[in-house]
Amino acid sequence: MRVATGIAAVAVGAVFGAGLAVPVEAAAPRLDPETRADTLAAMTDEAYAYASYRAYAQEAARRGQAAVARLFGETAREEFNDHFVAEARLIGFVRGNQANLTDSIEGETHEATELYPSFAEQATRDGCPEVTAHYAEFAGDELVHAGRFTTALTALRFPDSGIEVPTGEPVPPVPIERTRPACGGQTLENLRDTLYGEAFAWAKYTMYSRHADRTGQQRLAELWTNTAGQELGEHFAETAMLAGLVGTTAANLRTAVAAEVEAAATYQVYANRAAKAGDIEAAKLFEEIRHDELRHAAAFRRALVDLTTAQSPRP
Repeated sequence: MRVATGIAAVAVGAVFGAGLAVPVEAAAPRLDPETRADTLAAMTDEAYAYASYRAYAQEAARRGQAAVARLFGETAREEFNDHFVAEARLIGFVRGNQANLTDSIEGETHEATELYPSFAEQATRDGCPEVTAHYAEFAGDELVHAGRFTTALTALRFPDSGIEVPTGEPVPPVPIERTRPACGGQTLENLRDTLYGEAFAWAKYTMYSRHADRTGQQRLAELWTNTAGQELGEHFAETAMLAGLVGTTAANLRTAVAAEVEAAATYQVYANRAAKAGDIEAAKLFEEIRHDELRHAAAFRRALVDLTTAQSPRP
């Protein structure tokens, strides 16, 4: 499990699904600060796993490898619907609509005015004009998002003002194709961090949307859903191609095996720390997820063997 830096660290440090089984905004137990930090780091990695496995599923489907595509898709859904959601509930991640909007505004404003401009400057220094333009476009998008969230917050705070919550609009998803990295050095690291940040934004906004819908704020729910769709379907997708995220299906399976093994080891560390701090519920959850990650690794290994056997020339 890669511990993300840069944009992903910002997303995790910010104040703060489909078919959620439990109310994720339930009151959180008092947790040791290190347990809470570990949980947020785990959520960032689970969101990235969801997004990257969906991309790997697309590649497998394009190659006619239906079984592998199904495996990646099913695993992606478990990473979000089970792991991310359970961890979010553990720490009381989702709060009230106004608090969630404040968090959204802060995150989008930081990306628009500080983070993405700095990434664009680095790309220029690294001689990557395509990536410079990429981040300039993203900064503009995030500024629009911040403006919409600000308007929505004003509408909620002053219900008699006549201000209506904006909904934004759906953005068609960009297919993620197999590519080589467009740049190296620090810019490539920034692209990889962006993948974590955009995946986390999708997961966060998806949950904020579900909460808004449950509290009768349908327009607000639509705003978060549309924003989440752009973060994943456009921002993550375009960044993935610049970063060379997707390789051959065999390479993607090997990457997934390594990621799941590393995740299991990391969850063991988290479980041990939580138990030592007396956070028994967290320790139990981390241990359960560790077993899931080992199961995923085994399934990806079997799929790789099957794929390699099927592609081997017959005597």
